[in-house]
Amino acid sequence: MITDGPRGTGRSSGSVPGVPEGGGESGGELTSRDAMRAVRAAKWSFWQQAFARFRYGDGFSHSRALALQLSLAFIPLVIAAVGLSGTLATDGLGRVLRSTIVALSPGGSGALIRNTLEQGAGSVAALWLGLAFALATLTTAMGQLERGANRIYGIVRDRPTRRKYGRALGMTVVSGLPAMAGSGVLLAGAAFGDAVEDVYGWDDDAVMAAAVPVGVLLVLGAVLAMLRLAPRRRQPGWSWLLLGTVVAVSLWLGFTALLGAYVQLSASFGVVYGPLTGVIALLLWTQVTGVAIFLGFAVTAQLEARHAGIEVGALPDPAPAGPGEADGSG
Repeated sequence: MITDGPRGTGRSSGSVPGVPEGGGESGGELTSRDAMRAVRAAKWSFWQQAFARFRYGDGFSHSRALALQLSLAFIPLVIAAVGLSGTLATDGLGRVLRSTIVALSPGGSGALIRNTLEQGAGSVAALWLGLAFALATLTTAMGQLERGANRIYGIVRDRPTRRKYGRALGMTVVSGLPAMAGSGVLLAGAAFGDAVEDVYGWDDDAVMAAAVPVGVLLVLGAVLAMLRLAPRRRQPGWSWLLLGTVVAVSLWLGFTALLGAYVQLSASFGVVYGPLTGVIALLLWTQVTGVAIFLGFAVTAQLEARHAGIEVGALPDPAPAGPGEADGSG
C-alpha cells in the first residue's frame, strides 16, 4: 500500500525519493550554517539531480496547470483593479494602470486591450464579481502550487480539502497578490514611470528608483513564502529556502527577458496572432513563471535531501518483468 507521507518521512512517491524532515538521520533543526555548507558543497551533479527531481516530479505538467490558472486570474484581476481604482481611490490611479497595460501590450493587441479595459469599467457590480472570480481562481492556483510542490518533495497526498484551500486563500494574500504586484512593476518598467509622470507630474526616474526595489522585494518575499508554506511538511528555516528563492526569481527574470525579446523582435508573432497577441504572450509568460517557481522547489527539496544523504533526485527505472511475471504465470 502506498503511504501518504505528509510529514516528510522520506518515503518515495512515484518517481522521486521523499525528502526527510529536519535533516533526516542527522537529527536536529537545519541551521543557516548547514545551508551555507550545503550550498558550498553543491557540485554540477547537484543541479542535475535537482532538475531530475523537477522533471520526474511532473514539474512541467504542474507548471502548465499553474499557468492556465494564473492566466484566468490575471485578466479579470486587471480589469477589476483598473475599474475599481476610480471608485475606491482616485481616477488617476486607474489611468496610470490603464496606460501602463496598454503600453505593454504586444503586437496588434493594444486596441483590443484598451477596449476591454474601457468596457469592463462600466458596471461596479460586475467589477466586484470579476474580482471575486479572480481571487477564487488565484486561490485554486495556490492549491495547484501545493500539489506540484508535494509531488516534487515525494509526498503522495495533499492536505485535506478545507485545510488545503484555506491555506491556499492565505497564500493568495501573502504570496499571490504581492507576486503579481511586484512582477507587474518590474515588467512595466519605463511604461509605469511614464504613466505616473503623465498623470501626476512626478519625475519618472524618481518613480522607477523607488518602484523597482519595491517590486524586487515583493517578488522575492512572495516566492520565499511560497517555498515555505506550500508543501505539506514542516519546512526548514528561511535560510534554507533562500537558494531556491534566488534560483526561481533569477530564472523567472531570465525567461521573462527572453520571452519579451522574442515577442518584440519576431516579426511574425504579432502577425500570426493579431489581436490575441497579448493573450498568447500572457499564456507563455505564465508558463515560464510556473517552470521557474517549481524549479525553485526542486532545488530547495534536493538541497535538503542531499543533507539527509539522498544524492539522487529521481528513482531508477524499475527492472523489466520476467517472462513468467509478465503473463502472471510461475
